[in-house]
Parts: sequence; C-alpha cells; structure tokens
Amino acid sequence: MGKTRIYILLLLGVIANAGIAQQQAMFTQYMFNAVAINPGVVGTHKSMSITALLREQWVGIEGAPSTQTLSVHSPLLNDKIGLGLLFVRDEIGITRQNSIFGAYAYRVDFGFATLSMGLQAGFSDYRSNQSELNPNNPDMTLDEDFNSGLKPNFGTGAYLYSDRFYVGASAPMLINHNFFDENSEQKNDQRKHYFLMAGYVFPLNNSLMLKPNILFKAVQGAPMELDLNANLLIEQIIWVGVSYRSFDSVDALLELQVNEQLRVGYAHDFTTSDLRKVNRGTHELMVNYVFAFKNKKTITPRYF
Repeated sequence: MGKTRIYILLLLGVIANAGIAQQQAMFTQYMFNAVAINPGVVGTHKSMSITALLREQWVGIEGAPSTQTLSVHSPLLNDKIGLGLLFVRDEIGITRQNSIFGAYAYRVDFGFATLSMGLQAGFSDYRSNQSELNPNNPDMTLDEDFNSGLKPNFGTGAYLYSDRFYVGASAPMLINHNFFDENSEQKNDQRKHYFLMAGYVFPLNNSLMLKPNILFKAVQGAPMELDLNANLLIEQIIWVGVSYRSFDSVDALLELQVNEQLRVGYAHDFTTSDLRKVNRGTHELMVNYVFAFKNKKTITPRYF
C-alpha cells in the first residue's frame, strides 16, 4: 500500500471517529431505489419487488466508502397496505455499520394520484476496527476495537405518485445516537436526515420519454445536498441519464428494462471535489426484480 493510500485510510479512520455526524448512504440511482430513503415507497411496485444495490465509492482509495443494500417489499390487502424489509451495510475506513428495518405503508387513492404513508423501525450496529490501521509508527497509540451493539431507530415518509409523477418527503432515522466507548475518546454521532424528492415523466414522441428528478438531503451539521437528474427512456427499454450532485460529482446512468419483471442499472460518478486526483470515480450497480403472480399483473412500463 502506497503512502497516499495509507494517509487517506488514516484520514478516513479519524473522520469516522471524530464526532462528525454519521452520514446516511447516498445513491446515484435513488429514483429507482427510493425504498432505501423513504418507507412510503414500500409496496408501490404493484407486486413483490426485490432490489439489490452495490455502491463502491472513490475506487482506488483504500478504505473508501462501500455500501450494499437489499430491499424486499410487496403490496397487501388490495394494494391498500405495503410491507417491506431493508438491509443496509455501510463501510468507510475502519468503520462498519449494519442496519435492518421493517417497513409498513398505507395508501389512499385520490383518483389523480395515490398517497402512501410509511413507517419503518429497526436496529443499527456500529463497529470500529482500529487494528486495521496498523501504522508503522510504533509511537502511535490506537484505541481498541469498538462495537456499539444494536441501537434502535425508526423513521417515516410520505410518497404521492401517479403513472407520470412522484413527490416524496422522508426522515428515515429520527433518533440521534451517540456511538462511543466509555473506555476511550472514540465517538461518532448518528443524526437525523431529511429527504425531499420529486420526478415527472414527459412524453416527447412515440419512442422517447424524458424524466427529470430532484433530491434534497438535509442533515444537522452538514451542508444541504442537491441532486439534479434527467433520464431519457428509449423505446420503453433503455434509460440513459445524467446527474449532478452538489459538492461531489457529475454522474452517468444506464438502465435496461430486460423484460416486464427484470431491470438492471449502472451508474458511474465522476468526482468533482479534490478527491478526483486520487480516485477513479464511483461505481454503482442495481438489479430489480418484480414477481408476477397468477392473480397479479406487473404494470409495464413502470417509470419509478
């Protein structure tokens, strides 16, 4: 491992344990993986839906963020209720955070659109592996490895949608947790995050549709982030898109609707911060599968 990677790994380790707010993971393909940030989306895919996402950030930097999510959700009782599970594993530097949440949503049909109101509850486990730093400096003193144990949390979200648009607001984690070890100075705060998102599908002609999306993220102690995105749908099969994330990146997206049930997506983030000098960008891969049951038909095309 070169000196640059060692320094960056040490920096990431210090940041993760310096009392700075623990950031909830962000996704470039949030418009196709909204369950990860808004429990109100649970059950809106018309049938049981499974989404897996892998995000490898700042490739080439040792200890850079790596996130994996898996969501399973489905409508019940004539589409009035949605139930789901969300698993998240987030790694940065020497820290690991694993979370599991169960979600419930109730929908009200207004004719022009449907309002889905959701709640989620679950646990997070925060770990810090100080031994991974393994510096060559024998005079440097490190704290011991740390495990916070299971910390409960809950969140809420609302999602208004139709065949052509969506608007959502959510706070996935409403409890502020201070992860710390009483025997050391190690500390990390997990703080509330607030999300506001919206999108609309504009038909351009018989073959093309344009879908702009916007996402705001706010968290105490950090600048508000803005994601601007535009996706072009070609022949109801291929999505091609570009995004801009404030303070972070310009992104390219490609998604393929393989059939009525299966879609796969890939995004590449081109870093715009100073970290662009030491990394090869960010890769994000997503796979979504919607089950077709005998008495249930998947709605195609599905734009969200």
